[in-house]
Amino acid sequence: MNEPAPQRRAHRIRLARHALTATATAGLALTAFAPAPSPAFAAPRPDVVQQRLDALVHEDGMPAALATVKGRDGRSRTYTAGIGDLATGSRVPVDGQIRAGSNTKAFVAVVVLQLVAEGKVGLDASVDTYLPGLVRGEGIDGRNITVRQLLQHTSGLPEYMNAPALADFTTIQYRYFEPRELLDGALAQKAHFAPGTQWEYNNTNYLLAGLIIQKVTGRPFGEEVTKRVINRAGLRHTYVPAPGDTVLHEPHPHGYHRAAPDAPLVDYTDMDASMAWAAGAVVSTNTDLNTFYGALLGGRLLPAAQLAEMRTTVPAEFLGPGVRYGLGIQSRPLTCGGLAWGHGGTSPGYRTRGGVTEDGRAVNITLTTVPDEPTATRLTDAVDAALCR
Repeated sequence: MNEPAPQRRAHRIRLARHALTATATAGLALTAFAPAPSPAFAAPRPDVVQQRLDALVHEDGMPAALATVKGRDGRSRTYTAGIGDLATGSRVPVDGQIRAGSNTKAFVAVVVLQLVAEGKVGLDASVDTYLPGLVRGEGIDGRNITVRQLLQHTSGLPEYMNAPALADFTTIQYRYFEPRELLDGALAQKAHFAPGTQWEYNNTNYLLAGLIIQKVTGRPFGEEVTKRVINRAGLRHTYVPAPGDTVLHEPHPHGYHRAAPDAPLVDYTDMDASMAWAAGAVVSTNTDLNTFYGALLGGRLLPAAQLAEMRTTVPAEFLGPGVRYGLGIQSRPLTCGGLAWGHGGTSPGYRTRGGVTEDGRAVNITLTTVPDEPTATRLTDAVDAALCR
């Protein structure tokens, strides 16, 4: 135990050489008797979805990004990147709830088309048929605008979101708006074009679609969406906020609003969603949105005739190259061929993009602030990469 240092060093060298020889001999034995390595045990390739989310956070400065992807094998995988709450540094909840924004329009369009199938609404009937005398203004006449034109954004109506009352989101985070108050903000403006002559994305169209649902059914639009779409599709984490409900009900990443490019981020997670109403109030998750669009495109929410009407599209290049808009749903060409069907949505604090394919692939990605245009393009590219991998 107390041998001199040179002897101890020589002893350690002999032990090391012996260990190396034994390891080499064992390795030769394993090589002789083990089967050739299988490609399944090769180092895994970096996941393109995780790479894209990480880039959106670390390179584009998004607070967080989360996604659910249903692959060609039918399995769903969830992803997160970034920070779920900038104040506490907490992690992003897996498949957390988000404000789904204009994905709401697809839910509303489904309800309207179900009412069409039931003979209660006519697609080519005028808005005045259901809301007589309500839609009037400079160049605006509800007798000349059809339900189809509302759902397809070809009505020419002005945008209620451009009204002065909605100019600064930071001042109205908890303010309640009646739908008629929002409509008045639109009708105080001039019509943008004659009905049916152009396409222009417009939230006022779905404000009126929600009012038609209520007039025809005698029930709040949120109850009809819940009964006819959310429950029927089995969406367990999706809801339409009730009046006065300003919080998200389940684990969620915080959403952040920036009033101007150089302004600080403001936590906009809690809000009164009445300013979005039938144009964008739905709360959901990435997985539920994939389930919804899969059920819709799979024919489980609409009869074949109404689904065909929904998928009859017009050019909507404003939304991106090759994008076309149907009735509350849009198609986008994929780089690997075919189309992705969905909608996407924006709410103060959240931006979602996604789509489903004819063969059942699906993706939805959410950012926890509204990105600038270059980042928005990279978000769309991330959806394409997830569907085409």
